[in-house]
Amino acid sequence: MPASLPTLTLMTLNIHMGFAQFNRRFVLPELKAAVHAVHADIVFLQETLGSHAGHALRHAGWPAEEQSSFIADTLWGNVAYGRNAVYADGHHGNAVLSKFPILRWDNHDISILGTEPRGFLHCVLAVPQGGKRPPLEVHAICTHLGLREAHRRQQLERLCDFIAELPPEAPLIVGGDFNDWRQRAGPMLAKAGLVDAFVATGQLSPRSFPVRVPLLRLDRIYVRGVTVAAAEVLSAPPWKHLSDHAALTATLQP
Repeated sequence: MPASLPTLTLMTLNIHMGFAQFNRRFVLPELKAAVHAVHADIVFLQETLGSHAGHALRHAGWPAEEQSSFIADTLWGNVAYGRNAVYADGHHGNAVLSKFPILRWDNHDISILGTEPRGFLHCVLAVPQGGKRPPLEVHAICTHLGLREAHRRQQLERLCDFIAELPPEAPLIVGGDFNDWRQRAGPMLAKAGLVDAFVATGQLSPRSFPVRVPLLRLDRIYVRGVTVAAAEVLSAPPWKHLSDHAALTATLQP
């Protein structure tokens, strides 16, 4: 990453549609406050609701806007939401919140016929380099992969095919819920030049599920063309009460 770029903080979290573990309580306002407290520059969200008519009637304080826009509020002025699953009451998918302009974005359907819809959301961000230099285009991909290993492999292959078409010199961040408890994603993405942010800082891929006693390594941040300074799992209070997944953060240095 060119030295004139700012230090960037990333965050990824499966928000479980705004409900605590086992759907016991609607916690989206509390989750919003916790996400804001991190002050990440770029946030990847999975299982974020675009709308849900039934929940809106049952829960006081249900936001009128998409959950991603509700969380973003005024802290992240740029939001992209990729609708993946559509049903009678509404729809949900992945979202990217960014403090930097989103130049363009597109949502890619990687669903396997007969299974729950899945996708990845690709955004191109304009990150300032300082001085009179033009902003640098940083590619950000938020994804949520399937539950079966054979399906995840197909989805990862499609993701890798897409990454192969991106400018190789451009910084790339891929984050989300990979459902990859057998840790097969890393070697596949390594062929595309990506490294797990935790591995890059001398750690193992993080245990992130279930959040109260994290056992499975489901959530990841992968990067290419940047230096990872730190990576952390957020599973202590208040995070233990805000989703069924822990949040992950990573700091990228110039």
